[in-house]
Amino acid sequence: MQGTLYLVATPIGNLRDISYRALDTLRDVDVIACEDTRHSQKLLNHYRISNRTISFHEHNENERGEELLEMLKSGASIAVISDAGTPGINDPGYRLVRIASEIGISVVPIPGPSAVIAALIASGLPTESFFFGGFLPSKKGDRIKRLTEVKDIPATLVFFETPHRISRAIADCIEVLGDRNAVIARELTKIHETFTRGRLSELPFLTNAKGEMVLLIERASNQTAAAASIDDVDTLIEELKKAGFDEKAAIKKAAKQLGIPKSEVYRRTKVKK
Repeated sequence: MQGTLYLVATPIGNLRDISYRALDTLRDVDVIACEDTRHSQKLLNHYRISNRTISFHEHNENERGEELLEMLKSGASIAVISDAGTPGINDPGYRLVRIASEIGISVVPIPGPSAVIAALIASGLPTESFFFGGFLPSKKGDRIKRLTEVKDIPATLVFFETPHRISRAIADCIEVLGDRNAVIARELTKIHETFTRGRLSELPFLTNAKGEMVLLIERASNQTAAAASIDDVDTLIEELKKAGFDEKAAIKKAAKQLGIPKSEVYRRTKVKK
């Protein structure tokens, strides 16, 4: 008789954010496959769970995945957990789930905490549709390409980011997406949980912050860099000038209203002339 594969969500910070069902599952399974056994041991010790643990992470996913499948075929029950949150979301696991389901092994999700959902619902940005893009690429060229691919998706954009890359990522977001409304969520569910809201250009530099962040960006408006024509920009600039703005201030104001970089507004006004 084949075993069962459980995907168990664990806390993203506050250890109390775990369900009774998750705790019961972790106590009942034969093996707990952890992204980092030392990290997960803190949680297991807190709840006095002494089941066997085994490492299962991106560097041993293929080899260890085969081992876990053999255990499941032999009747063992296995719980997969990540360092924090819901396993399989930007973490190893989906290949194991796919193969297990293909060969008839029961796969059971034990839902719970998710940094993506926690950040989204408290962001103040639209929640009816969102796109999760994992971590943005670390290299500027790759990051620009990725942002270009997603800039017109009609949904709130959600990414993970690290403190040492966040400033560069925001600069590239402004360049490609325009100066949209955005939120940075840090230290979710912890004592120093923080939500920083504003236009991308208004978000502070967070190079001294610790831990991973969630960057959320509002969907493209009807007048994004892709949609706003040269005539749209020129008309708005003229209206702002009539309202008393000088050319420099009008360009800055127009860029903010249209959600596009000041350099793009300046370029389009020059093309018009």
